[in-house]
This record gives sequence, structure tokens and C-alpha cells, in this order.
Amino acid sequence: MFERFTPEARTVVVHAQEHARRLGHRSVGCEHLLLAVSSTDQPAADVLRERGITPDRVEEEIVRRVGLGGLFQDLDGDALAAVGIDLDAVRARIVASFGADALAEAANAVHRAPRPSRLSLRRAIPPRLWRRRPRLVHALAPPATGRYRAETVSPGHLPFTARAKKSLENSVHEAQALHEQNIGVEHLALGLVRMTDGLVAEILPAFDVSGPVLHAEILARYRRAG
Repeated sequence: MFERFTPEARTVVVHAQEHARRLGHRSVGCEHLLLAVSSTDQPAADVLRERGITPDRVEEEIVRRVGLGGLFQDLDGDALAAVGIDLDAVRARIVASFGADALAEAANAVHRAPRPSRLSLRRAIPPRLWRRRPRLVHALAPPATGRYRAETVSPGHLPFTARAKKSLENSVHEAQALHEQNIGVEHLALGLVRMTDGLVAEILPAFDVSGPVLHAEILARYRRAG
């Protein structure tokens, strides 16, 4: 599937990994993809920024909710989900009971030195969508930057969370619905705001906007441009 990504969309995926690594997280979530999308110079990012969803504010929301390094980052979310344990649901209950800062405070107290990741970026997409090994790095793209950086970061590729994989699959469906062959930043953004659970769904209300509203506004922006 990644061979169908535009250079800008490939850069977003690479930057999402860089953001996750920089923040000391051991997996790439929808929140890191949102941070990467909001940092681009694409029309989808303009829509986000007009709603106040800037890279700095997205990063602050991530750190406030998860911290530098995640409280649950040593756990295999996919394996736990297979036995009926939803880490996002557990995290949401903690936030509801103790506030959004509770996870960040706990994570920063617990985690010191992260271990290298065991999984590669290839696990982000179901095998049926792969044709050949993609070349993801856009050589002309500058590295991802931000305000925060964990004391220690994980080297190498990081695994994508189940929800991040779902959002990437959503981007394929968005491109198909628009009868477009290539997957661009707009499709990544549309796939992200379709998510109804996870951190992106938690972050958007902080900006007084919903996923469906953003979805409609992003589509309208691209239709006007077309």
C-alpha cells in the first residue's frame, strides 16, 4: 500500500514514527499521525490549524495525556485486546477518575530507559495490502521536530498500534471513495478524523470540534481546490 502514498504522505508516516520515538513512546499511535499531519503545508493541515489544531497544541495534548514515555508502553496492546483487555479503555477510565495529567505523571515516574522495539513498520499494514517492500523515507523531507523530547528514546522502527493501523486502512478507503489512485495527506487526515476511539477522539473535543465536522471541512477544502 505504501507504494501508492504520495511523497508527502510517506513523509507523514515517517515523521509520525520520529515523533513517537522523540517522545519516548514505543509504538506509533493515531496521535502521532495527527501530529505529523498537522505539521505539513497541505490543505488538510490548514483546515486543522484553522480549528486551533496546531502541532504545538497537539503535542501538548499528547504529553499531557500520555507523558514522555507511556504508562502502558511495555504492554502488548494487540495481545491484550485478543483476550478482551482494551488498554485505551483502561486509560480512559484512569483519566475520568484522576484527570488527564494522571497518566503523564505516572508514566514519567515509572519509565526511565525504554527497550528497543521488536516489531517493524511492515506490521503496520495487513499483508494483503503489500506488493513489495516500500521505500518510505522521502529524502528531501526535514526531520520531525517538536518542543518535547524524552530523556531516552527507542532506536529503530516502532510498531503501529491497532488503531493507527485502522486509520491507515481508513485512508485507503477514503481514496477509494473519491476514486483516487494515490493516497495523499488529505486521505491520511480523513482516515484519522474518522476514528471514534483512542487518543485522537479524545483530543479533538479539546479543540471544540468533532471528527465528522473536520471530515466534511477537509473534503470541502479539497473539492474547492480541485
